[in-house]
Amino acid sequence: MTSLTREDIVRGLAENREAPNGSARNAHAEALAGAAESSGDRDLFREALDNLINAYLYSSESSKMLVPFARLLQEYDKDPGAFSEWDAHSLFWQFKWVATAISDSPGIPLESARGWLEEMERRYRTAGYSERPVREAELWLAHATGQDERAEQAFARWQAADRDTMSDCRACELNGQGQYAVLHGDDAEALDIWKPVIEGDLTCAEEPHRVLATSLLPLLRLGRTDEARSNHLRGYRLARGNDSLLPSVGRHIEFCALTGNESRGLEILVEHAPHVTPLANVDDRLAFHGGILVLLRRLEELGHGRLPAVAYEGIPRTVSELYEVLHAGALDIARQFDARNGTTRVSDRFLERVARQPLVGVLPLGVRGTALPQPGPEAPAVAGPATAGDPASTADGSHPSIDFEELVDRARSARALGHPAADALWAEVAVRADALPETDPLVRADLADHRALAAARSGAENAAGLLAAARDEYRALGRAERAALAELRLASEAAQSGAAPARIRELLATAVRAAEALDPAEPLRTRRIALAELSVIRVESYLRSVEAEGAEDHGQEHGHGELAAELTAFVTAYGDTPLADLVAEAEEMLGRVALSQGDPERAVTLLADAAARAVGAGRPWQAVDPLVLRAGLLMSLERPEEAERSARSALEHSAEVTGAEEQGVVRLTLADVLLRRGTAGAETAEHALAASHWFDQAGLTADGGAQARLLLARAYAQDGRSAEAAEVLQSTLPDLLEHGDRQAVFVREFLGDLLRRLNELRPAAEQFLLAAEATEGWEDPRPQANLAQSAADTLSDAGLPEEAVAAYERSLALHRLAGGAPVAEVRILRSLAWLGLREEITGETVERARTRMAEAAAVLEAALAAEPGDPELRSELAQTWHQLAQVLDRHVNANGQSHDEDDDEGFEGFEGEDGSEPSLDASEVDGLRVEEIELWDRAAQTYADLGPGHLRDRFQCVTNAAWTEHERDDAEAGATRVSALIDELRPLPEGELPDWLLPSAERVLGQLRS
Repeated sequence: MTSLTREDIVRGLAENREAPNGSARNAHAEALAGAAESSGDRDLFREALDNLINAYLYSSESSKMLVPFARLLQEYDKDPGAFSEWDAHSLFWQFKWVATAISDSPGIPLESARGWLEEMERRYRTAGYSERPVREAELWLAHATGQDERAEQAFARWQAADRDTMSDCRACELNGQGQYAVLHGDDAEALDIWKPVIEGDLTCAEEPHRVLATSLLPLLRLGRTDEARSNHLRGYRLARGNDSLLPSVGRHIEFCALTGNESRGLEILVEHAPHVTPLANVDDRLAFHGGILVLLRRLEELGHGRLPAVAYEGIPRTVSELYEVLHAGALDIARQFDARNGTTRVSDRFLERVARQPLVGVLPLGVRGTALPQPGPEAPAVAGPATAGDPASTADGSHPSIDFEELVDRARSARALGHPAADALWAEVAVRADALPETDPLVRADLADHRALAAARSGAENAAGLLAAARDEYRALGRAERAALAELRLASEAAQSGAAPARIRELLATAVRAAEALDPAEPLRTRRIALAELSVIRVESYLRSVEAEGAEDHGQEHGHGELAAELTAFVTAYGDTPLADLVAEAEEMLGRVALSQGDPERAVTLLADAAARAVGAGRPWQAVDPLVLRAGLLMSLERPEEAERSARSALEHSAEVTGAEEQGVVRLTLADVLLRRGTAGAETAEHALAASHWFDQAGLTADGGAQARLLLARAYAQDGRSAEAAEVLQSTLPDLLEHGDRQAVFVREFLGDLLRRLNELRPAAEQFLLAAEATEGWEDPRPQANLAQSAADTLSDAGLPEEAVAAYERSLALHRLAGGAPVAEVRILRSLAWLGLREEITGETVERARTRMAEAAAVLEAALAAEPGDPELRSELAQTWHQLAQVLDRHVNANGQSHDEDDDEGFEGFEGEDGSEPSLDASEVDGLRVEEIELWDRAAQTYADLGPGHLRDRFQCVTNAAWTEHERDDAEAGATRVSALIDELRPLPEGELPDWLLPSAERVLGQLRS
């Protein structure tokens, strides 16, 4: 690097300042500092040292700043006059960073650390700065060394000292004050202190990034889980991949470990695998690795110790292996601090942190995560959901407090009622029965029946054999009513497994005969017969559809009609009997048939009747499916209020539903209704979040889970929570892209909009372009045109003019191909005009811009010929004239004597923007100014015709024209324009005239006349 010229070094420093933070930037900064020192240019060397200090600061090597800072301080002491006011201020500002770095470096003796603090205090006092930053640095050193009384005094003096130009920004100060409150056990106070930072009122380069991470555990301890979730989604997005924020990344990993999101924590760890190394900044290493260790310990407790984690020092490690090596290294660092500080405070806190237990069982985060593999048999059991409404059950749903006979009675009662908890109860009966020396034969038969039913539901090959065996056991015990039910299940299993229609009908006939043969005194006889009849109706409908495959002449419609007639007869026959649950089932089927027949109004009524009858029968869980279907149907009929009531009713009745998929569907339905109504963003998010969690539990992450996350992202966006929306959407993007081109385009456009709101312009443009690419095969080119235009707008904002021009040209061609979008065409043409002036403003580039503007005006004039009164077209034409005048003014501004057209209240002439001699002579300048005035007059008149809604645009045109008159040495003509506008607007009624307009106009008038 010693061969670099001064120009090379200056250019390199400029590039280094813009480079991404990290070790590569640091290495380049080090090389530039060495080259600058070798050059003998002291000014350049000082600049290079300053750059190196800043590079180190925003990396994981911040402790390295001590050496270049000491060198820069020596330079200052040699020749203070060589430092400008700004350079001196920067040097003193860096003293604060150094004070922190010294405190955080256990290799620096305590006496040296205190000496640096005293030196900082002396220099600040001599330079006339407040002691505020000194006291803050003193606070943290005193606290680390166990001098709590001195720390309290330093804290009080910090707060009492005046703020001046050397004080940290308010966001950073509040971070420290909140952390001090947490150390004193006052989480609520800390969160109150942090509120302006968390809410975005106070920000800086690393805030709210750090505060969002630090707030996570205090929020969890206070039970404010929704805020904790939000801060995690927002904060991790800000901290991800940032070298200087690795301690914050560690806090996010720890948060995941303590909220049942171990898989999410492992994903974050893998994402930061390159950083899991012996960091140069040992304090950052201790903080980052501490959070990782909480996760690794939790994974071990769950039986995942052998799971691959990440490599360390080039060697792949399992969870347990990584825990061992990181724990040893972190504890060694903590003890180094202890040895220097003369207290065990650092190691005590480290060990306390690593041993933390979960603060929440499971806190759904909304982002997609990869489920952890099932642990081995040595792993502890993970608690499942308790049986709803059963106070005797424990967290895993078992009932250890009741005896076996009572448990069997409960299982039989739940089975008779069709309660969703019946399966879990029989599973517990089976476990308890295995531990008994002898079991009642009827209980054994019931258990055989339960196993057979589970096999039939799962489509197991041995299901028919198990059902037949259960039937035979019941027969042997004289339980004909249970045997008859088993016969019916055999027929249903045959239909489910695709048996021949003749065989299915044979089994159905056997089941019907078994039901009818029951003793007339049997209480369940009527129920068994009715259930058999309903099963025959359902299965026969299926068989007809199978036999009619390939048939013509509306066979399907005929089948629906026959099914409807059979179900209606069933409802009529049993409507007034105690078999309300079976009638409700028939009515639900009727509702579905009506929907397939194109009669949604009848379907709405039937589904409501089915739900009401199920609730009346004491089986509210049976009402859930018809209510969910009814809610979606009502939304399609544009009856959103009724749809919401139906969806809420479904959620209410789902309390005892145990199926994870069913729970997900109910919540997804309500979230969808609320989102489409647009009235409850926070509640929509709550239900979508819960839906995503339930679908994950059901193993449907890529299906229902993806749709729930899309709804969640939309709800967050509707609520102004763009960062959370983007984080959720990006996590599930691969799943959503598999759901067809239409959804893929929508999702990419939505993500692009979110990223643009977050000022992540390049990734946003990429999403718009990918969405546009996905529409290339569509018949209608308009979606592609709009997406290309969005990409172009974003690329332009991102400072990528060449890419923006290409995207605009593509969009323009597509709009012209589709036709009917003059406003879009015009806006593209105007954007192209301005992009052509971005690099340089010459006669040639201005002429090209003028051509684009003229082309835009021609498009609008042609459109207005067809629709002369269209206000949008007229407004766009006025805007085109307005912008053309600005282009001409920019030309004069850059190449002659003119004004800054962006200043509505006054212009100052000068000799070319770059100080060069003007390339336009006086007559050319005057000609352009006259044209500007004419264009602004024309635009102002059109805005006036369009009414009060365009007063701001009109005011800008009038004042621009007035100042241009002033530039032509006719200030009175300009004043006359503004005065006329004031006289015209003053009589307008209150409410039509913006408060700012008249005062601004009068101020301009005064300036013109002065």
